[in-house]
Amino acid sequence: MTRRPLVGGNWKMHLLRADAEAYCERLRGESAALPADVALFPSAPLLALVARGLAGTPFACGGQDLHPEEKGAHTGDVSGPQLADAGCEWVLCGHSERRQDHGESDELIGRKAVAARRHGLKPLICIGETLDERRSGTTYEVLDRQLEAGLAGRPEPCAIAYEPIWAIGTGETATPEIAQEAHQHIRETLADLIGAEAAGSKRILYGGSVKPANAAELFSQPDIDGFLVGGASLDPEGFLAIIRSCG
Repeated sequence: MTRRPLVGGNWKMHLLRADAEAYCERLRGESAALPADVALFPSAPLLALVARGLAGTPFACGGQDLHPEEKGAHTGDVSGPQLADAGCEWVLCGHSERRQDHGESDELIGRKAVAARRHGLKPLICIGETLDERRSGTTYEVLDRQLEAGLAGRPEPCAIAYEPIWAIGTGETATPEIAQEAHQHIRETLADLIGAEAAGSKRILYGGSVKPANAAELFSQPDIDGFLVGGASLDPEGFLAIIRSCG
């Protein structure tokens, strides 16, 4: 089954207004005939600026997180309606740094994915194992648990990002073969959860120290449908090179 690639650029807690404006201007000159759907995930203060800067192009904007409630006394959080109002189309749910830094549970991430769909956003549900979990042989158990919780509320349409936590920001990258094994397992688990046809059309992205130098080899694997890019997405030229590797 043909799945159109998807590439996300997660800026994390980087870049200022002038950086974001220049970045969007650079992308606007490259918006024709790209081989993948593309979404940028800037930090909250930059969301509206980036959404305006990408308006009228194929590039989408997304939030890095959302609260499962639509409003209330939740200082520092952002809601689905606020993201949609800022011009977002996507939102990350369960990024490994949210799981680790903020103790987010599988159940909470599932609620966030449901909240995203309730407000017209497409959740990009992130799953992945730590180095200790991989060494202990529980990788698939962890992925299955996280995937089942993330999809418990059937937040369709959505996409999945596999992030081997041991390969994020470390310079280490899962070999294409290791990444493919995990992606194949995720697709098989998806078939059990949502049916074979839906699983066959689901986009599963790889996220773990993706760079222009390794993107094409990773993308050549049959179950890798694009990337969630961290540090390499901060440079528009490198990010565009990764997008082009999906062609």
